[in-house]
Amino acid sequence: MFKRDKDDAVAASSDGHAHNTISAHNTISMGAQAEAQAEAFLQQQGLVTRTKNYRCKLGEIDLIMLQKTARGTCFVFVEVRLRTNKRFAPAIETVDYRKQQKIIRTATRFLQEQRLFDKVACRFDVIALDQTGTAPPIQWIQNAFGA
Repeated sequence: MFKRDKDDAVAASSDGHAHNTISAHNTISMGAQAEAQAEAFLQQQGLVTRTKNYRCKLGEIDLIMLQKTARGTCFVFVEVRLRTNKRFAPAIETVDYRKQQKIIRTATRFLQEQRLFDKVACRFDVIALDQTGTAPPIQWIQNAFGA
């Protein structure tokens, strides 16, 4: 048996373990809010939303944006990272090599599905949102990593 506060919603999953659904919901909600904030920021910078939360068996891309450049349209694959706790690494440092490779593979799949592979320019950006007060509230790292 487990103890819980009367205000906590706890559900048993198929694995038989109790999970706090409020915490999980709040985390998802915070993530969705962070992605919405990042999207609004990028739109203010002139980018246009193409797709949100693209998912395939290889992974997920938070935002796929379009940016007009002197050479045409560039597809911008955006990873949004949020940090709310000072005890963990800054948001920008959490997109490690493994995560980068997963995003690159997922972006490749997206471009193949759209029949755009090798036909459009693209780049990989990171939006880091910091709510700890230890870094700027929003950092936009363009061309954060490459394919």
